[in-house]
Amino acid sequence: MACSCSGPELKSPAPGFRRALWIALWVNLAMFFVEGAASLQSGSVSLMADAIDFFGDSANYILSLSVMSLGMLWRGRAAMVKGITMVVFGIVVLARALWVMEQGVTPEPFTMGMIGLLALVANVGVALVLFRFRDGDSDMRSVWLCSRNDAISNLAVMAAALGVFGTGSAWPDLSVAAIMSALAISAGISVVRHARIDIAGAQRPADSEVKAVPR
Repeated sequence: MACSCSGPELKSPAPGFRRALWIALWVNLAMFFVEGAASLQSGSVSLMADAIDFFGDSANYILSLSVMSLGMLWRGRAAMVKGITMVVFGIVVLARALWVMEQGVTPEPFTMGMIGLLALVANVGVALVLFRFRDGDSDMRSVWLCSRNDAISNLAVMAAALGVFGTGSAWPDLSVAAIMSALAISAGISVVRHARIDIAGAQRPADSEVKAVPR
């Protein structure tokens, strides 16, 4: 990215982005409590992973709202934190799946399917609200990727419920949990890379101005 001699361009958040974030925040918080309780009742790892993801997304939306009025440097740093969080979430889910595999617990498929469907409706609604902001800066992109991955995860949870019902084993649930883990890690790495570009772009003009000051 070439350095502009006229200084850094301040990119303001797209109109309506703040309102979209507030909608996403409240939907995700509500689903965290609903899906968290359901995961404990059903014993599903994939459902628990999705519940934790709802909580993580809520924290990310709060972070985005906090830095929205700040410059690109701070928005890039916020995206960096979110990307790292997504990677850590993926690793935690994978570790949980391995632990449950050792315990040999089979989840209850009906609760998995019904709550998975409810979560899908919630996440598709949030994704539609955020769709037009998917090509913004790294902070906007991280929000969109979270919502997109959540909708995919809900479809996977529902498929896992059918698999558990049909086979009577925990393997479909564990397999979906592993897929959700891979999605989180992949998206997190993508957000971190985009955030590094935004941070470098915000810092480079400032560095050039410092070098240009006569000594």
